[in-house]
Amino acid sequence: MQSYIVSYLKKNRGKLLDEWGKKLTELRSENYLQSLTDQSFEKTNQEFLDLMLETADERSEKLNSKINDYVHRYIQNGGTLHFLSHSIHLLRKACQQLVLDSDFEKKEALEFLIELDEWIDKRMNRIVKDYSEAWEETIELQKLSLLELSAPLIPVFEGITVMPLIGSIDTARARLIMENLLEGVIENRSKVVLIDITGVPVVDTMVAHHIIEASEAVRLVGTKCILVGIRPEIAQTIVNLGIDLTKFPTKSTLRKGVVTALEITGKQLSDM
Repeated sequence: MQSYIVSYLKKNRGKLLDEWGKKLTELRSENYLQSLTDQSFEKTNQEFLDLMLETADERSEKLNSKINDYVHRYIQNGGTLHFLSHSIHLLRKACQQLVLDSDFEKKEALEFLIELDEWIDKRMNRIVKDYSEAWEETIELQKLSLLELSAPLIPVFEGITVMPLIGSIDTARARLIMENLLEGVIENRSKVVLIDITGVPVVDTMVAHHIIEASEAVRLVGTKCILVGIRPEIAQTIVNLGIDLTKFPTKSTLRKGVVTALEITGKQLSDM
């Protein structure tokens, strides 16, 4: 943007902030804004306006870095894209009104308005892009965290561990199950590992294939695998699909599986 336009906006920053602030007050019904004090609300508005003015005549590298930093802080504070986009839209109107109220010649004012639109559109596109990417990154990290929690390996007795599975099993989760099993049985020196599928709603050919692969991998490192949690409907599905689970023991409940595991390891479960 031309330097004289930037200078004019900065010179009239107070007036622009006042006009824009009045318009923003109407948007304060946003949930996350209700908890902000008037002082915090004004500070947030000032920070955003200063960002827009500071980056009006800078190179794209420095500009993008500043906008990206602001967007990440904005998201961490609970800001929504809806409010941010409306804020930019209202800032455009406030800037346009500032030009219309000026003593610029008609031609000069028109050029000013055109440059204003281009400036704000570019900032809007960049902010939306950074906001979307930041959320995608956050969601991806949450997915990874959930995956890590979705296949825990729990030592229950010496030489015996249990992996309770809950929810559907896709290829990504099956890979994690395999990794956790192999790492866990070695780390815990497990002789027997019980895979509990009580919480798996559907066992189809793909799920069974993943479980069989996992049990085979465990067997290769010297650990016996027992599949527990075989409900009647799951058993019927396995039979109907012709899935072969004869290579490793299966039990209907975790308790029965633990009893079998204790027998394999030379221990016995007794009532107290």
